[in-house]
Amino acid sequence: MAIAKAERLMNLALCLLGTRRPLSKRELRDSIEAYVEAFRPGSGAVGSDDSFNRMFERDKDDLRELGLVIETVESLDGEVGYLARRDSNRLPPIALDAEEAAALGLVAKVWQQARLAGAASGALQKLRAAGLPEDVDPYEAHGALEPHIPVHEAAFEPLMLACRDRRPVAFDYRKATAAHPEPRIVEPWALECWRGHWYLAGWDRDRGAERVFRLSRITGKVRTRSGKFTAEVPDVVTVRETVASWAGETADRSALIRLRTGAGYPLRAKAVSVRELGDGWDELEIPYGHGLDAWLVEFGPDVVVLEPAELRADVVDRLRAVAKG
Repeated sequence: MAIAKAERLMNLALCLLGTRRPLSKRELRDSIEAYVEAFRPGSGAVGSDDSFNRMFERDKDDLRELGLVIETVESLDGEVGYLARRDSNRLPPIALDAEEAAALGLVAKVWQQARLAGAASGALQKLRAAGLPEDVDPYEAHGALEPHIPVHEAAFEPLMLACRDRRPVAFDYRKATAAHPEPRIVEPWALECWRGHWYLAGWDRDRGAERVFRLSRITGKVRTRSGKFTAEVPDVVTVRETVASWAGETADRSALIRLRTGAGYPLRAKAVSVRELGDGWDELEIPYGHGLDAWLVEFGPDVVVLEPAELRADVVDRLRAVAKG
């Protein structure tokens, strides 16, 4: 249905843009295939004239909301017609200097590994069509940069569209400490990449609170839900700051752990100090902040918490929860 409506709106827009004189509702109804099929004799449409008028008015309003300038003109005999003049619907010419073109070029290059690669390449071609000289390389000023944002999660595209359209979504999510996924209904706010992983920030309806979800832990399909958002969308969504806090990035204390030799390289990268214990184990001092227990659980039997006692207890509780399933 969404595709059919989009095609109908596109045909109506092309018809209004292509005419040199105002077209009446009757003429538009007879010219656009979607209207002909829906309201042809014998189609079974009840009150076809009224139904067409309602559909046409909705379509016209939708096109105006999308930015198309549609004029309503009344002829000498009182008949009302519609048209969209090209000069009223023409965008101003695009003028880019070298730095602006370089910035947009880098943005387009970022997405070459994602499913948006086709759109990014098309956008880069439009930069050339907009007047960027052929001898100007949009990457030349930043030739040492090779920006890439990997997007391998199937949930990325439907969540990106849901964030854009402000549509609630439902999906199954497996927490780091859980053996099985749980259903979530979320009002999505923003997507952001942090340290090679994509995260979604939004309002969890069941828990009645803001939550951040790692896309790689979403299982199955993301399903859109009808209805509007029930919670207010904040002006600034701090995805990175939230994830960093949960990962212990804002730690003000230290924890002492034992780590199996040759394992836990992310922990080693954060360590304040490392001491070899022998027998295949090392002792690390690492920053301790909110969420460190959940992160340590991900390393399983390769990590043993020595101190503080409350961190050790939290990790043990999480491991027991996982074992129970």
